Amino acid sequence: MGKYIVKRIAMGILSVFIVATLTFFLMNLVPGGPFVAEKSISKAAQEALEAKFGLDKPLLQRYTTYMTDFLHGDMGFSLRQRGRTVSDIIFSKFPVSARLAGIAVVVALCVGIPLGCISAYNRGKLADNFIIVLGTCGIAIPSFISSVLLLYTFGSWLKILPTMGLNDAVSYIMPVTALAIYPTAYITRLMRSSLLDVMGQDYIRTAKAKGLSSFMILFKHALRNALLPVIAYVGPMLASLMTGSFVVEKIFTIPGLGREFVSSITNRDYTMIMGTTIILAALVIAANVIVDILYKIIDPRIKLK
Repeated sequence: MGKYIVKRIAMGILSVFIVATLTFFLMNLVPGGPFVAEKSISKAAQEALEAKFGLDKPLLQRYTTYMTDFLHGDMGFSLRQRGRTVSDIIFSKFPVSARLAGIAVVVALCVGIPLGCISAYNRGKLADNFIIVLGTCGIAIPSFISSVLLLYTFGSWLKILPTMGLNDAVSYIMPVTALAIYPTAYITRLMRSSLLDVMGQDYIRTAKAKGLSSFMILFKHALRNALLPVIAYVGPMLASLMTGSFVVEKIFTIPGLGREFVSSITNRDYTMIMGTTIILAALVIAANVIVDILYKIIDPRIKLK
């Protein structure tokens, strides 16, 4: 186990390096720059800004300088948010998105897994059909549609929930719900199909032959193995929610990392693009390593090599 973890961490560091390298060169291949859109300043001023941030140097030299600084913990200054470092921006926004995404994941697991079990337990019955319809709708409806519906219904019409910010516990209800709808629906369908597949295994038929009740077979013997695909989905889902919740954060005026991730691309803020991309890559890799370890804990038969 220890050797495997060390090996995965080393591979993860290499993966982050490759992602950072590709991102750096690809974003610089796109025509234009961070100061081209600033039409209010002269060309001389643009050139002065490029010289100030080192954008006038050869591409390979800029890459070497950036990677050297990054290894020393310096991600540079934002090219658009003047006077602020990328590290300060990311680590001030990261807790907001992490808290929001973490709560959404917990809600998705606490709702999706039981619904998937109920659906599998009542296969072909009314409850199963109803849950399948709900799951299909949850997957099909985009987050911005659900956000607007929640905002209009509970914020503007009923006026029982706050419509912006995260000032108290109640203000989390609508954005968390909007974020959790899709993963909840996906986990429900994934849990149902996985549980039905496990229920067809030989050891389940043996348990039935011994006279065990369907409820005992489902929740004591089948559930543990059926959770493996769900665990594999949760890790990358958490990382994607943390940086992919731009629409929800925008609608509910939440100052999270998702907004910075998208605005850095539209504003051609090279240092912010690099910083947010590296953080996202590190989160995805770390989530995959944790998932592999949980695989081993849940099912000791799995061999980690």
